[in-house]
Amino acid sequence: MSVQSGSKTAPVRAVFLAAYAMISLAPVCYMVLTGFKLPADTAALPPRFLPGLTAPENSFWFRFTLGNFQRILADAETLRYLFNSVFVSVCSTVLSVAVGSLAGYGFSRFPFRGGRDALFFVLSTRMLPPLAVAVPISFMYSRLGILDTRFGLILLYTCFNLSFTTWMMKAFIDEIPTAYEEAAMLDGHSRLEALLRVVLPQAAPGIAATAVFSLISAWNEYAFALTLTSTDAVTMPVRIHAIIGDNSAIPWGPLSAAASLFLLPIVFFGLAMRKHLIRGVTFGAVKG
Repeated sequence: MSVQSGSKTAPVRAVFLAAYAMISLAPVCYMVLTGFKLPADTAALPPRFLPGLTAPENSFWFRFTLGNFQRILADAETLRYLFNSVFVSVCSTVLSVAVGSLAGYGFSRFPFRGGRDALFFVLSTRMLPPLAVAVPISFMYSRLGILDTRFGLILLYTCFNLSFTTWMMKAFIDEIPTAYEEAAMLDGHSRLEALLRVVLPQAAPGIAATAVFSLISAWNEYAFALTLTSTDAVTMPVRIHAIIGDNSAIPWGPLSAAASLFLLPIVFFGLAMRKHLIRGVTFGAVKG
């Protein structure tokens, strides 16, 4: 009976999922298409989802241009800022996931009095609004000599994401039976070797899911990057906002082209990790 009801509701679910996907992807598609539009099409009223048709009116050719993307890619500073985003995001993600995995393992395997309070304290650092501490951190970074440096952003993003990675990895490691590592230690491996050779490989889907969310958080971060950088360590979110400038007319074409290029690396990474991401999100959901 449940199988028949599930088969009847499958088309309805497919329709709802398709509608949700269209609604969610429509702004992204509009942004990407705007990057290929001429200035006349970006300022057209009513707005045009697709670039305008060429004259005569009965022509079916659309007016696409690569000038907006060429303008962004020809700018050496923009490419340097894109490299800053990649370097800072990848390094902070690797560090936060590595340290968070060790911390999550410790909280999972070595319960102690006040452990839940300690976990809540770790999570509370995530609740702090970035702008509330941006000014004190900028003064501290200035005294330490790491203001406007990639190292400063990596350190800050790692600390900011550490609470998230710790909670995520603790939840994943909780689902791994302790018998696996106990068997490894009976075979002569140390606790650290059992962690590296048994526990972490078992938690690989969880590590992948945690890395994806951590990378997205670091990739899109704007408040700290705006406050703590000026020239050398500027990232793409700050650069994209600077494209608007002080002009009364916003350059929608170059702005959309820069945002589309900024979106590509994270999309490719998400697609490359999609299998691990799905397994990580459902990790421990089904128990035998």
